[in-house]
Formats: sequence, structure tokens, C-alpha cells
Amino acid sequence: MIEKKTKNLQTILDQTYSSLQRVLDEHKPELKMQEVGIVQYVGEGIARVSGLPGVKSDELLLFPGSQPGIAFDLGPNQLGVILLDSNQKIKIKSEVHRTGRVIDVPVGEALLGRIIDPLGHPLDNKGVVRSSERRPIEQEAPAIMDRAPVQEPLQTGLKVVDALIPIGRGQRELILGDRQTGKTAIALDTMINQRDKDVLCVYCAIGQRSSDVAKLIADLRKREVLDNCIIVVTSGEDPPGLQFIAPYAATSMAEYFMYQGRDVLIVYDDLTRHARTYRELSLLLRRPPAREAYPGDIFYIHSRLLERATHLSEDNGGGSLTALPIVETQAQNISAYIPTNLISITDGQIYLSPELFRKGILPAVDVGESVSRVGGKTQLPAYRDIAGDLRLSYSQFEELETFARFSTRLDDKTRKTLERGRRVREILKQPQYQPMTVPEQIAVLLAVTEGLFDEIEIGEISETASTIFKTVSEQLPDLCQQIQQGNDVKDEDRKSMLKVIQQAIKEKEQK
Repeated sequence: MIEKKTKNLQTILDQTYSSLQRVLDEHKPELKMQEVGIVQYVGEGIARVSGLPGVKSDELLLFPGSQPGIAFDLGPNQLGVILLDSNQKIKIKSEVHRTGRVIDVPVGEALLGRIIDPLGHPLDNKGVVRSSERRPIEQEAPAIMDRAPVQEPLQTGLKVVDALIPIGRGQRELILGDRQTGKTAIALDTMINQRDKDVLCVYCAIGQRSSDVAKLIADLRKREVLDNCIIVVTSGEDPPGLQFIAPYAATSMAEYFMYQGRDVLIVYDDLTRHARTYRELSLLLRRPPAREAYPGDIFYIHSRLLERATHLSEDNGGGSLTALPIVETQAQNISAYIPTNLISITDGQIYLSPELFRKGILPAVDVGESVSRVGGKTQLPAYRDIAGDLRLSYSQFEELETFARFSTRLDDKTRKTLERGRRVREILKQPQYQPMTVPEQIAVLLAVTEGLFDEIEIGEISETASTIFKTVSEQLPDLCQQIQQGNDVKDEDRKSMLKVIQQAIKEKEQK
């Protein structure tokens, strides 16, 4: 028995030896040329490297400890490299190696519900993001012939936006205003409203305070929206290079779903910090400064980002990517350099006024300064039937109210117009975290345009509106469903809804 086992073992050893011998005979060692760069200078967020004559623009380079960097400036004798991690391990004379590829990020279903940095590293203590696919952070925008018109609405749940400044799927709508005027709140309410709309959300925080991002994530989790979102986070303590690539990385993650035929909403919060980060990197790399010390291509870094948001044609899957970039203004100066650049790139803007915010008119949307260049094409027919002239009449009211301050005597028609306008303004107010369905918005807008609120005290309008929401949804469920599906509001539907609203107001007054 022992002899048999020894013989079998000898046979296995002989076979293994012959296999190894065959591999060694077939193996032909060859020398491979590998370019190695040498670090000449290390600064805050950048490095200068000599060597690497074959390196290409935006190529990913590896420093000691596998720390990544991007070849940004290709000079005759040196490379300007943007660092994506801390520079503590990088020393003068350290070696730098090429990778032969551009920087990419993980994409796919595995990212939903996760909080990550722009490189795909987890920040939520849920383990490594296990994704089978990666996409470069820089992608060409879809060609004109690959796009479809923007016609399908993206409901924000906010009356003032959906009725007066409609947003469509595939549109780029800028949100701008001074600090602490509610810009992120509008984007957050829009994300919350997509919970049952089959629209995925990507939120990109660029250099934000960690406490603010943590609060936003807690709000999304509390309202059961986080599982439908991807949160890409960079804080002010992160390297400027990481903050710079954040929106491009987030867009690549969103584009994956768009090319799968799905609808995606992406929020960039905010592009003012992104522009300042790019200015910082450019000045550190000794690039020639232009207006306000920004580099000459500051327009291009945002245009190539926002042009990736679109609605694809049916031949290309029919998916859409809707962008809500946020920009902070200073002292209400919307004609500053970065805001005007972005206004010219986007398809409209929602301007938030600090004066309205101080008066408690929330959301503080200045209807006169805001515009949607896609317009009524993206609105459901019910909005056009009920509130088609509301924007014009509201703007006229605001102008009339300004002039009325200088006069003590007003005729009855002017006084009536002012009272109607004040009630419209009260109706357009809306608390945060309470997005409204389309039928609820239509019911209250119909009531105010038909003058049913004219005899109600302004302080009681909010409570009366809540009663109207409840009554209409209970008594006219079929009509509410038709409105939600995008059907026209016929004359008999309008009359039946008005009858129910009048009854609800009468019952409330009797109480």
C-alpha cells in the first residue's frame, strides 16, 4: 500500500516537473521600455514632474503609494499634475509612473443608495462599491442628431416652479441666488418629489461643509428617497483636484443610467465653488489669468459638463439627464462673471431673491427674474388650461404693487387687482419637504385664478387650501387621475372641480 502511494506521488511530481520545464522552455523573457518621471516640485494640490515624454493630456499618473494624479499641463520640460489625494507621501525625486488610461469611476446599480467620493471610494461605512463597469469621467456630449426635443415634464412638486417656470426632462435649469436663500432646498424638494416618479437622482456636493451634506443625507433617508439616489461628496478639506473632478465623475455615473433608457436628475451644488477650485489649480500651475483671475477656458469647463445633460432620441434608448446646477451670487449681482457664463449655457434660471426670503415668502423665487427657455412645451395640459396667464398677471401685480406705494388713492379695479395678486402670492408659498401632486396644484391654482379666495382673509388661505386638496382628491379621484396622466381639462371637468372647491370653502366657513 505504501509502495503504491509512493509511486503515485512520484508520478505527480514527474508530471509537475515536466509542466514547469515546458513553461520555462516556452517563456522568452523580453525587455519592456517603461517611462518613469521624477517629481521636481510638490505644492498644495499640484506637482511638477520631469520625464514622461510620451504622456498624454488628462492621463492618469501614479505617485508613490499608488496615489493618483492627472497630467494637466504638458510643458516642454515639465508636466503640471493635479493631485487627487494628500501630498504627504510624495517627496522630491519620487518616481511617477504612467497608466496609459484616463481617470474613470465605477458605475451601475451598485451605486444606488451609496455615499461616495468622486473616485468611487465609499464614505458610508457600507464596504467597497462592487461595480462590474467603469466609465471615464470625461465623455463627449451626445450629438445633435442623437437628441430628442425636451417635452416631458419633470415635476418638482413646487407650485411656483411647475406652474410658472416649468422644467422638462433633459433640460438644464440654473438655480441661483445669494447665500442662504434656499437654493439647495429647491433641489432637495425636487429630489424628494421623484420618489414615485421612476427618476433616479444624483447629488454632487462640491466643497460643501460636511454638516450641511450630512443634514441633506439625513433628510433624504428620513423621507425614504436615499435608496433612489447617488451622493457624490467632496468637502472643503479635500484636495482641490478631487473637488474639480467631482461634477464630471457624478455626470458619468448618471450617464450610465441615461444610456440604459432611464430618466436621471443631477444636482451640482455648487458650480461657484467648482469655478473657484479651477481658478486655484490654474494659478498654482502658472496658467495665464484672465478676467477676475479665472483662466481663459473657465467657460469651457462648465459648457462641456452641462452639454452632457440631454434627452436622447428613441433610437438611442430615450433616456434623459436633467441638470440643476446651483450658483451663488453676491449682493444679488446676477451679471457677475460666472453667473452670466452659466446663464448663457443653461436653458433657463430660477432666481431666488433675498428680499423675498426676508419677508418669509418661501420658496423665495423671483418670478420676474426667472425664466424657462423650454417653456410650456414641458407642462402638462392642465397647467396651460388653468394657469396659462398666471405668470403675466403675477408679474403685472408685482409692478403695480411697487407703484401703489407712492399713491394713497387707488381706484376699485386697481385695489381688486392688488388683493388678487396678494392671494396668488400667498398660494405660491410652500413649506419645505412638502412637494405637492399635480392635481393638488391644479385645484388650488384654479381656485385662486377664478377669484374664490378673494373674500378669504390672507391668514386663512393656507388652511383653506389644505381643505381644498383633501376634498378634491376624495370627491374627484377619476379627474385627478386624468390630470396626472396629462389629459386636457375640459369645460365640464373645470365646472365640476369649481363646484367641489366652492362647496369645500363653504363648509369650512360654516365651521
